[in-house]
Amino acid sequence: MRHGPSALIPDPGLRFSSPLEYAKTLRTAHEATLSGAPHPLLPASLVESWQRSIALGINPDRHSPAHRHEVAEARSLGAGHRLASVVPALSQLLADESAAGRHLLIVTDHYGEVLWRIGSGSALRQADSLEFVEGADWSEAGVGTNAISEALISGNAAQLFSAEHLVRSHHDWACTAAPIRDPFTGDIVGILDVSGPIDSVTPDSLRMVRCGVRLAEELLRSEGATADPSRRAAVGHPCPGSTSTLFLRLLGDKPTAELDGCGALPVTLRRAEILALLASRTQGWSADELAYQLHGEDGAATAIRTEMHRIRALLGNVVEANPYRFAPGVTVLTDAMLVAQHLRAGRVHDAVAAYSGRILNRSATMAIELMRDELDQAVAASVRASGDAELISRWCSTDMGSDDSEAAMALARLMTTDDSRFQLVRARMDRIDRELRT
Repeated sequence: MRHGPSALIPDPGLRFSSPLEYAKTLRTAHEATLSGAPHPLLPASLVESWQRSIALGINPDRHSPAHRHEVAEARSLGAGHRLASVVPALSQLLADESAAGRHLLIVTDHYGEVLWRIGSGSALRQADSLEFVEGADWSEAGVGTNAISEALISGNAAQLFSAEHLVRSHHDWACTAAPIRDPFTGDIVGILDVSGPIDSVTPDSLRMVRCGVRLAEELLRSEGATADPSRRAAVGHPCPGSTSTLFLRLLGDKPTAELDGCGALPVTLRRAEILALLASRTQGWSADELAYQLHGEDGAATAIRTEMHRIRALLGNVVEANPYRFAPGVTVLTDAMLVAQHLRAGRVHDAVAAYSGRILNRSATMAIELMRDELDQAVAASVRASGDAELISRWCSTDMGSDDSEAAMALARLMTTDDSRFQLVRARMDRIDRELRT
């Protein structure tokens, strides 16, 4: 019987011969390490990954992955991804969709976002409980240490078993992953992963995943096409001194970001709020300032740093730290800025045409609400001052101007009672009056 710290190290031979016993010993090592006493024989890379994950705000006790996109959006992205052509072959080689199937075949993009998952109904339901679904971010920043994140960071195949995962809810799983590379450039284009219950992993799991990677890369080679270089530059890492243009669509409820004209990328509301704040102030923001703006007194700088990591994963190094601000050479434009520019130039008609919705309409953050109200009031005042009945009528028909009682009254003064639009304006004024009385 072993005693002392070395007893924490499970016999690797038990991984396949006695997986439950192996997992039990691993959990003991996991608890000891998180309690502040990492065993010297545990792989340093594993402990370092746990430490990085915790620093990024990952909670080992209960942590759901970040979601870069909704499931439907992620499936749409997958349909247009260059790995879409190899997934059917990988499915034939590695997936098991039979009723007795226990493992999942997972394919992510080069950020670790799940784009495909294939398996039996029961395996999919187990994965649902972990939010291991399309659109979920399975990078280290998204969900902590796992085989996909290890493959992304190391660039090599990785196999994590039970409590080698940081998050405890993953301790019943074993995952084997390896990067798929562009056969012409060597860049990682995605991660192939096979995951299942700890007693479903076999000595052949790693070999089969590596075979799957070779198959995928050979199929990509036979297609003879590499990733669009301009697209890689847009979503990769702009070099210091290079020039880029970042266009943010902030009006309405579906924010996007587009770098150098290479296609609009959906962004979450929280990341859009951060980008909007960065665009509003040239001197930048500290992590604490952004945390307060977005979360109030309960805001944590670590949450901001995590979001910044994800913004860089999406757009590259467009933001520098200490303080957070857009990097030199990055020109930032937003659709809200374009509306304001039209107003400053006296092009009120163009401003109304460009004003497609309020700034981040779903945001309840005070700083965003102030930006939203400022632009709303500027457009409304300019429209009312124009004295143009056609323009005011168009403004009153928008969501932003539908409750503008001053504009409705101004329009009523400009129209005669025989104008067909008069009755609509009067009805709108009556409605506003009733709402004010209730």
